[in-house]
Amino acid sequence: MFVLAELKDTVRILPWKFEQKLNDAITDELNRKLANKVYLNVGLCIALHDITKIEESYIFPGDGSSHTKVLFRFIVFRPFMEEILIGKIRSCSIDGVHVTLGFFEDIVIPPHKLQHPSRFDQVEQAWIWEYDTGDGEKHDLFMDPGEIIRFRVVSETFTETLPSGPNVSSDTFEEPEASNISPYTLSGAIDEPAVHISMYHRMLHL
Repeated sequence: MFVLAELKDTVRILPWKFEQKLNDAITDELNRKLANKVYLNVGLCIALHDITKIEESYIFPGDGSSHTKVLFRFIVFRPFMEEILIGKIRSCSIDGVHVTLGFFEDIVIPPHKLQHPSRFDQVEQAWIWEYDTGDGEKHDLFMDPGEIIRFRVVSETFTETLPSGPNVSSDTFEEPEASNISPYTLSGAIDEPAVHISMYHRMLHL
């Protein structure tokens, strides 16, 4: 679930931070810049692990800050494909079951990856698994928000998002609308027999 990613960057240290040790200033700046942000095609950055190399620092004309090339390793959230994770159901929609891990919420289990057969209840806003009890009867198991769920990671999607500028076509300034596109999403599955049994026992509180 968590990996160490080797990265490199040029770190800009402002003049009033020169009184700090260089390692401490670089650590603070890297965590400020990357922690809790998605690095394209790498994953969700959690925290700096260590600094492996610090090259010489430069101060350019007209800029009192120092610029230092740094090689470092960052703790990154990026599950491998087919990994089994445990989360909680955040909500349900016609698009599937939305899952949260607490620190990461852009996880969806699409309808075709739910237990079969399942149906979506518009009134309850919940997916319902029609569990076959084995005696010709079916028992409705609701996938309610807050329920613990075990799922398998089947795909990931990175999307490059760019900040939008102000609306210049209007006479008045308007704040740009926040983008609803997530830079990193995971798709899961719970359509396997082992997952079926696990969820069945949890939902019946056995």
